[in-house]
Formats: sequence, structure tokens, C-alpha cells
Amino acid sequence: MMLMVWLIPLLPLLGFLFIGLLQKKLEGTSAGWIGSLTVLASFVLSLLLFFLHSGSSDEYTLFEWINLGVLSIPFSLMIDQLSLIMMLIVTGVGFLIHVYSIGYMKGDDGFARFFSYLNLFIFFMLILVMGSNFLLMFVGWEGVGLCSYLLIGFWFKTPEYNAAANKAFIMNRIGDLGFLLGILLIISTFGSLDYNSVFSSAASMPDNQPQIIAITLLLLIGAAGKSAQIPLYTWLPDAMAGPTPVSALIHAATMVTAGIYMVVRSNVLYSIAPDTLFIVAVLGTATAVFAATIALAQNDIKKVLAYSTVSQLGFMFAALGAGAYTTAIFHVTTHAFFKALLFLAAGSVIHAMGGEQDIRKMGGLKKNLPVTFTVFAIGTLAIAGIPPLAGFFSKDEILAHVWVEYKYLFVALALASVFTAVYMFRLFFLTFYGDFRGSQRQKEHLHESPGIMTTPLVILAILSAFGGFLGMPEIFSDKHIIGSFLQPVLAYPSQLILSKPSHAFEWSLISVFAILLLIIILYTYRKFVSNKNIPLEDGSVKGLSRVLMNKYYVDELYDYLVVKPAFFIGRTFHSLVEKSIIDRTVNSIKPILISTSGMLRRIQTGGIGFYIFIMVFSIIAILAYNLLIS
Repeated sequence: MMLMVWLIPLLPLLGFLFIGLLQKKLEGTSAGWIGSLTVLASFVLSLLLFFLHSGSSDEYTLFEWINLGVLSIPFSLMIDQLSLIMMLIVTGVGFLIHVYSIGYMKGDDGFARFFSYLNLFIFFMLILVMGSNFLLMFVGWEGVGLCSYLLIGFWFKTPEYNAAANKAFIMNRIGDLGFLLGILLIISTFGSLDYNSVFSSAASMPDNQPQIIAITLLLLIGAAGKSAQIPLYTWLPDAMAGPTPVSALIHAATMVTAGIYMVVRSNVLYSIAPDTLFIVAVLGTATAVFAATIALAQNDIKKVLAYSTVSQLGFMFAALGAGAYTTAIFHVTTHAFFKALLFLAAGSVIHAMGGEQDIRKMGGLKKNLPVTFTVFAIGTLAIAGIPPLAGFFSKDEILAHVWVEYKYLFVALALASVFTAVYMFRLFFLTFYGDFRGSQRQKEHLHESPGIMTTPLVILAILSAFGGFLGMPEIFSDKHIIGSFLQPVLAYPSQLILSKPSHAFEWSLISVFAILLLIIILYTYRKFVSNKNIPLEDGSVKGLSRVLMNKYYVDELYDYLVVKPAFFIGRTFHSLVEKSIIDRTVNSIKPILISTSGMLRRIQTGGIGFYIFIMVFSIIAILAYNLLIS
């Protein structure tokens, strides 16, 4: 069993090393298949482990990593219900994206390099979710941050892509500092970083202890950075500069959910910190609404999906804030299916359009891209929450729990859900319906993607259609598969007893949203298809639409309040401190060193006799000194 567990992260690492070292010798698409098969092997082992798992929390120690007095940190992996679900998502969706990438990246100069980065990412993501302590989680956390940087800036010859990679890396460092300080405070409070040790000690503590509040808030800063919550969300939309499979793997299905995983893994700490949970709920709801409004006015197909991702992550944080940890993981799962599908389908559209991403220059693509059109429709219906697709069950569950805990936040979150349907059907109809609005050359180039790209799309579409049945509400079934499976991980503390909404409210929620969604579909179809209301060119947009198109000018605000002052301080210190003080001090010493070395150089005569004389004289001088001081 131990060998099987360690092979799961080791196989993608071996794939990274093999492809990275031999990339110049690998021909054709062999690097892609090697990378894909290593991830497939990890998925098969994860699946086998899932069926063999006894239901307990098992640790597998490779070696003693750090031993500092009372602090002992082993290099060990932990297999329990939560890690198993995340392993299946990372390796399963990761494999499909790897296969899709073989077709998407074919012919690219960095084809082998791309797959080596993808494999390295899978390795670090598995370490993140399988590690048995906070330090191993941090190792994986930093590793996926590095891979994100490498993949966002994959086409590094374009300065804008490098800027986007730098932005993602720097903004994540802000969150990572909070995470690191949280780890140090955990050591100070509990004397350990092992999950079982920390959580068993915390379970008996009373609510809202200052040190627990501080720990959970610091961890929340790390989660907000990685999972793109206000105010550390602006890196995610810019990260769309990377190849589309990167957007699907890192910025939709896996890496950005690391913050959700961390909070759920630390559910004991958060459950005894209700004040922090309230902050989590407010932060998630604000992010969900804020990002959804921005998505309403975006015209880049990947930017719409990027802000959609930020908004959906906000939904997950709102669920966490309501104490509905299993619901958050349920939405992580369904979101991985339909958002990976939407990003990859968008990549198929971009591939057919010769690199064009502006939806104002698309239209009528359903005739030329029938498979992409069908799967994109399924993804759109799923994320909008149309029953019985996956997004319907998980979003309905989030809204129901938020209603029970924070009724005023429910209103805002429900509004964000409505916005989700509006911007997704706007995107869908502008892309696939109406007349083609691109160039004649693009029209002639239109074609469906090859089978190696459409096959993963079909599989993800099936998962998006039926994945919601993993979490049926009580009005339909008394068996919540994911909830029941995760229950042992959330066994303590007993202080948190999650209230459930009434069946009447559930039926009302479903009925109202079904009617609203039908109205939204009809409204968006009439506006963008029947009336051919195409968004204006950027320069012609005014009022609130212009504010939304420019993303509330948050990037400009950060540039004015943070970036420019930081550069000013840097230039000032460079001029006043480095050049005027440090450089002058170093330069003033230079002549002294040169003259001294010139004199000492004269002693080096090359005569052996002189060297023997100096040696004997030195020995006598040392002996004399010792006699005098004794």
C-alpha cells in the first residue's frame, strides 16, 4: 500500500524529469503522451486506492524530515476521504487536459517543455493535497505557484505574458506570507504541524480564542491569494495569457481551489472561530457578486470565464463561511467538471478562429463546430444551474446553507447566481448564434477540432451533466454521496451543528430560480440573437458599462496606490542610499585596498629562502607571545 501511495505523486515527477532531460530527443507528440500516461497511471492508482481505502485516516512516512527538539516533522502523506477526492480531481481532470493539450499545443516550439511543466504542476498539487502536515502543504502550495508562473509566461517572448506571470507570482507571495505566518503561529500554539496532532488539540478549545482567530485569519490570507478572493483576485484574469489548457488545469479545476482545500482541511480550527467564518462568508459573497458584475461586460471569451471562476470561488468561500464544508468540496468537484469543459471548449473556439478571442468577432459557429457547440451548451447550462445538471445541485446547496446562516448574504449571493446565468448565456449566444462577424480568412479557416481535443470535451460534458447526482438534496434523496463520504474528516469539533433548510424552502428556491433562468435565457436570446445587439467597440462604451468593462478600475487603483509608490520608494533608495552612501563607501575603500594589496604583493618575491625565514620567524613570534601571556 505504501508503494502505491508514494507512486501517485512520484509518477508525474518522473514524467517531468524524463521529458525535461530528454526534450530535445523526443520527436512528434511523444512528450505529450509520456506526460499524459504518467498522470493516467496516477489516476488509476488513486482510483484503486479509493476503492481499497478502509475509511480511516492513514499516514505513510517516507523519512524523518525535520527534528528540532520538541518539533518533529516527518515527510509523510496522509490518505483520507478529503485527500482522495482531491487526488481524483487533480489526476482525472489533469489527464483529460493533458490529452487535449497534445492536439492544442501540437507544432509549438515548446511542446515538450509545456508538458514537463504540466507534470511538475500535477506533482506539486498532489503533494499539497496528500501531505500530512501544514509544512508539506506549504511545499506543494509554493510549487504550484512556481508552475503557475512558468505556465502563464510560457510564451515568454511576449512582454505582456511575462508581466502577467510576474503579477500572478507577486500577488500570490502576499497571500503566501500570511500562510507562512499562520504556520509559525500554529507551531507556537500547538508545538506541531501534524494535522492530527493540531486538530485533536484544538477540538477541546473554546470558541473564538485570540490565537485561533489569528491563525485562521492568517491562513485565510493565504487562501484568498491562491483562490483569487478580494483584494488578491486581480492576478487570475491576467493569467489567461497562458495557453488555454493552462487556464483549464490551473486556473479553473485545481490550483485555485487550493485555498478551499486548506480551509476544509483546517475545518476544526475554523469551526471554533465563528468570527473568522463570518469574515469568510462576507469575503466570498462580495467576491462572487463583484466578479460576476465584471463578467457581464467582458468581450474576451477567456476573460469572461476567468471572472466567472473568481465568482464561483466566491460561492465556495460563502459555503465555507456558512460551515458547509462538504458543500464547498461538492462545488469544487462540479466546478472542476464544467469550468474545465468551458475553458477547453473556448480553446477549441480560439483554435478554430486562428487565435481570435473577441466574442464580438465570432457568431454563427454552431454550424462549423457542432461538437464544441454541444459541449459548450452543456457547460453553460451546468454553470447557470439548470436542473438536473451538475451546477444546479451544488449551487442550490450553497444558497440553501447561506440562507440558514446569513439571510442578508443570501440575497447578494442569489443576485450573483442570476448574473452568472446572464453573462454565460450572453457569451454562448454571441459566440455560437447569429451571423459570423469575423474576417473572410477566419471564416475559411473555421473547422471542428480534431478528435484528440474533442474526446476530453465529451467526457467532461458527461461529468458536467451527471456529476451533480453525487450530492442530491434531501427533497430528492436521503443519500448525499459526497457528504456521507466526507463526514469522518469533519467528525469534530462537535460544537458546529449545521442547520438544514426546510423542504418548503428548497422547493421554493428551485422553482423561483428555474423560472428566473428561463426568463434569462429568453431575454439573452432575444437581445443577442433576435435583435442582434452586438456589444459596442471599447471606445464607444459609456457609463456603468464602461466601468464594468474596465473592471471597476481596480488595476489602475492598485497601480496608483501600490505599484507607483513602491517604484518611487525604490528609485529614491537607489539614488539616496545605494548610490550616495553604499556605492560611495565601497568606492572610497577601493583605493585603500589597491594600495595595500600593492604593498603586500611585494612580499611575494618567489624566493623559497625568504618564505622559510618568514615561517621560522612566525613560529618564534607565536611561541614568544604564548610565553609572555602565560
